Amino acid sequence: MPVSAVPISTLTGHERRVTSVAFALRGSLLASASDDHHVMVWDVASRRPIATLAGHTDRVNAVAFSPDDRTLASASDDRTIILWDLASRSPTTTLVGHGGAVSGMAFSPDGGTIASASDDRTIMLWNLA
Repeated sequence: MPVSAVPISTLTGHERRVTSVAFALRGSLLASASDDHHVMVWDVASRRPIATLAGHTDRVNAVAFSPDDRTLASASDDRTIILWDLASRSPTTTLVGHGGAVSGMAFSPDGGTIASASDDRTIMLWNLA
């Protein structure tokens, strides 16, 4: 039997299309990516933004939290992945190497590697250790 779901909240704040969302593993934070070139970090309990992260020069396609919830990664059409320190809300590393837009990425379970996918038809593995 189909189950009906009803939204419990609507979060607004991006200026353009939202392309991706991800929950932190502990569930207290939510990140969103957008065509507006920004990443927003939301407090799930209050449903309010706690940070707007600006660093990409083109649309942001994906976001992912590290397994320890200390780092947020964002992938963009600008061909980069930015790693953000969530405590300081600042970029720590920019991963450059794809020849096309980065369409997605994921952390390994131990947080030591990121796999990224690109319009250049490649998958790259990045050693973060």
